[in-house]
Amino acid sequence: MPTHPSKVLETFPNPNPERDYEIAFECPEFTCLCPRTGQPDFATIRIRYVPDARCVELKSLKLYLWSYRNEGAFHEAVTNQILDDLVKACEPRRMAVVGDFYVRGGIHTVVTASFSRPGEETA
Repeated sequence: MPTHPSKVLETFPNPNPERDYEIAFECPEFTCLCPRTGQPDFATIRIRYVPDARCVELKSLKLYLWSYRNEGAFHEAVTNQILDDLVKACEPRRMAVVGDFYVRGGIHTVVTASFSRPGEETA
């Protein structure tokens, strides 16, 4: 069965919710479109988080990131949107998303967006 891009982020129960531990993902094949030129922008997306009750399921994360391939988005907006969607899906204790965008027009851009619950340190 072929897979298709999806905005649905699935989760599963954290097997060790009583413990703080970090989960890290690196997605080196992220692509979106420049909203001004329509040309592809390539990036490595790095996600680090400390889960609470739920963890992000990897295949759904892959399909979610794939869904940006044909969407125009500024680097700052797409990095923050990924963080917002992941926080909404799994309600982590702490999370950071880094969009490390390849050089375009002689400029290398790195955008870091983070979330932490009140009283928690950032991821």
